Amino acid sequence: MLTPEEWQALTLSLRVAGWATLWGLIAATGFAWLLARHRFPGRTLLDVLLHAPLVLPPVVTGFALLLLFGVEGPVGGWLDRALGIRLAFTPAGASLAAGVCAFPLMLRAARQAIEAVDPALEAAARTLGAGPWDRAVTIVLPLAAPGLLAAAVVGFAASLGEFGAVITFAASIPGETQTLPLAIYAALQVPGGEGAALRLSGIALGVALAGLLASEALLALGRRRAAR
Repeated sequence: MLTPEEWQALTLSLRVAGWATLWGLIAATGFAWLLARHRFPGRTLLDVLLHAPLVLPPVVTGFALLLLFGVEGPVGGWLDRALGIRLAFTPAGASLAAGVCAFPLMLRAARQAIEAVDPALEAAARTLGAGPWDRAVTIVLPLAAPGLLAAAVVGFAASLGEFGAVITFAASIPGETQTLPLAIYAALQVPGGEGAALRLSGIALGVALAGLLASEALLALGRRRAAR
């Protein structure tokens, strides 16, 4: 059985990962469409920049977010002064940090799904008068849906397990920003906390494995649909 504090960390993690996945998938789908269907100067550089969180240490990503979105940062300062919005050391900031780190994984899956859609189908729709938005909504997105769902599953699992960027940008505030990985780390810092850490680690492992299995199943479904 989990204690109230452990349940709080679990539910907070699910909420943080949910928001991170929602906004991350929207952005990943847009950039995936851009990279998969268009050629333009600086495309390779943009591709590299979008994948940077995949190879950077998460602490570096969190520190970069702190510089940009902290109350003294150029973006965070403006949000604070103009709109009264603070991201650093808040649950929204935890979602931002987790989403940025999971974004490259969602982008790769979404791009593969869009690239798997035969461009000839779009060309045929274009000859019938369908515009870019019509082609995207009626052809590309339905055919790429399994891959996009797989991107969401992978992004959710990655967001749920993010540690370095979240603790750097949002800190580890119980009930506010202490997600499941941060709660595991906190449990290991106190004598006798191994039991709590083991319980939470088991939950994290189960969610991660379920996410990976669901992602593989959705990608296989997408490949079968694309082969028809």
